[in-house]
Amino acid sequence: MRYPTLLGLFVLCTVGCSKSRQAEPPPRANATTASVITPGGTITGTLREQLPVEPYVYVRLETASGEVWAAVNQEPLTVGSSVTVYNVLPMDQFASKTLNRTFERIYFGSLEPSRGMVSGAPADAGDASASDASAGTPPAPDAEVGPIGRASGPDARTIGELWTQKSHLAGATVSVRGVVVKYNAGVMGKNWIHLQDGSGDAARGTHDIAVTSLDAAALGDTVTITGTVRTNRDVGAGYTFAVIVEEAKVTGK
Repeated sequence: MRYPTLLGLFVLCTVGCSKSRQAEPPPRANATTASVITPGGTITGTLREQLPVEPYVYVRLETASGEVWAAVNQEPLTVGSSVTVYNVLPMDQFASKTLNRTFERIYFGSLEPSRGMVSGAPADAGDASASDASAGTPPAPDAEVGPIGRASGPDARTIGELWTQKSHLAGATVSVRGVVVKYNAGVMGKNWIHLQDGSGDAARGTHDIAVTSLDAAALGDTVTITGTVRTNRDVGAGYTFAVIVEEAKVTGK
């Protein structure tokens, strides 16, 4: 009887181990991996959970790339059914007061392709609910910012003044000083900044102003922005802002 040499054992082990590794299935995608979803695009998945907050509903969808949360206008939905959310816009670190929960990322949208995302936003986020609110815009929760000293110069306005004077300020250059309460970088080729300065009315949505800029910002920073006021601005993907400051330059405190 012949016994295999040490070299033979090494070769057998090497070949066997290599075949074993090749036979292993590829690792499964992490269920929490966020899918690449373009703002204004769609999300389709199986409904696994729904959390109604009148008149809206938060839905947890199982998609091919993992589970995602979305917020849509409330309609009859059945757990286990396929759901498509249209005209989506991602929001990071969105806090729901009613649910006492912060969503790491949630997509606001509509169950109908012809509509923009949810008009206004869930009332539990302290969002605009009256006629001043922009249609189909990202939610603007009340960050309860204390009064912030206004910017200097003749073009300086508070956020509350921007809203009350918006019809006269359309096309004008203004400077606004406030706290960055929401920030989304690189959406539609721009950075989207939400500022609050303690002025305006949270119940009507006039406490918050949306700003687009190529300059960066960070949550919690107090900044001064200088840009052009636009009213009834349709930015595409179903989103229209009653008032927005565009092409803004951002400076520090």
